[in-house]
Amino acid sequence: MTLELKTERLVLRPMQADDAAAMQVMNADPEVMRYIGRGVPLSLEETEARTAKAAAHWDAHGWGVFAAVERDTGTLVGWAALATPSFLPEILPVTELGWRMRSDRWGRGYAPEAARAAMGFAFGELGLDRVVSCIHSENTASIRVAEKLGMRLERVTLIPGYEVPCSVYERRAGL
Repeated sequence: MTLELKTERLVLRPMQADDAAAMQVMNADPEVMRYIGRGVPLSLEETEARTAKAAAHWDAHGWGVFAAVERDTGTLVGWAALATPSFLPEILPVTELGWRMRSDRWGRGYAPEAARAAMGFAFGELGLDRVVSCIHSENTASIRVAEKLGMRLERVTLIPGYEVPCSVYERRAGL
């Protein structure tokens, strides 16, 4: 049986390598990618590599990137993820909770809905006591999502190699 997390409007399931085409809808969108990494869209090849890596992570570890699929349409509309934020060594060891949604689904509350389910998995099934979210400091929409999840600002720093401002939000289990 495949792991599925069900919310009111979404089904979250482990990312699969064949999700790359659906993921490319987001990754090729300049508005979606504005605050991710260097702030530029990804090529299909980059998306295929990242999607395959996410699927392999699930196989190896039993956790990782959840594909977020609309229950009523079956459309992959984004993701919620648990990952090790190796790009920010100063906060390790920790698990990051992240999210990304297609721009045509923004404003519907899907990001907090998906992230809340992934956070429940982190604190429940995985038994974690803390998660963080590393958010570009100018990304006010994602900061609002973090706050809706009960996360609090822990620090502001720069991501090495990118030199972009990063606000690190955290939430502890049981809060």
